[in-house]
Amino acid sequence: MSARGAAPARPHRRTDSPRREDRNATAYQRLRELIVSGKLAPGARLVEREIAARLGISRTPVRSALQRLQQERYVVSLGGERARLAVAPLTSEDATELFEIVAGLEAAAARRAAMLDAAARARLAIELVEINDALRRVTQRPSPEPEDVFALDTAFHRTYVERGAGPRMLALHDTIKPQAERYIRLYVSVLVDRIGDSVREHEATIEAIRGGDAAATEQAVLTNWRNAAQRLAAMIVRMGERGTW
Repeated sequence: MSARGAAPARPHRRTDSPRREDRNATAYQRLRELIVSGKLAPGARLVEREIAARLGISRTPVRSALQRLQQERYVVSLGGERARLAVAPLTSEDATELFEIVAGLEAAAARRAAMLDAAARARLAIELVEINDALRRVTQRPSPEPEDVFALDTAFHRTYVERGAGPRMLALHDTIKPQAERYIRLYVSVLVDRIGDSVREHEATIEAIRGGDAAATEQAVLTNWRNAAQRLAAMIVRMGERGTW
């Protein structure tokens, strides 16, 4: 056919790529939530075929999700003749490292929050007081609900982080904080009696933010997280590490 009569070339279109990325992201988010919530227990073996059936999706996005989760240390490869994947165990050493990383990120965000103008700091302090008071009331119940304790404590920290952190810091926080939450969710039921210590440590953070003292705010957050790491490490020693068997 002559050039004049040739049909115009059609541009190459990749209509499947966005959908594939969405499937990969969905598989990742669902798997991460199962791990963070403890529904996939520490040490549990991860088999692509079984996970795909459980989530009702194909194995390809599951494989992609497992690779990403392995990079982020939610999943580990167990050696041997035939290496297999498993949910990362919960150990005292790992908890201490994670809490130290989260402490650094949140302390930096809180320091920035303490440098806001007076009106913004006052509004933030009011929000933090309301959350911390709610946390105090929950812990004073005869049988505090661990999920309520977890939700309020998480809300307290996230509130000042969102006020102070920029997009890059928030992205890092979103990546690393859920790994620490694996420990908090699992052990919060036996740490409820010590939440009162966290409430008092939160008060120091609130007062430092209200007063615009960036250095004191940073130190208050670091103290809160480091004390939390010590409380958790003691509980792990008492109850045993999970998933290391």
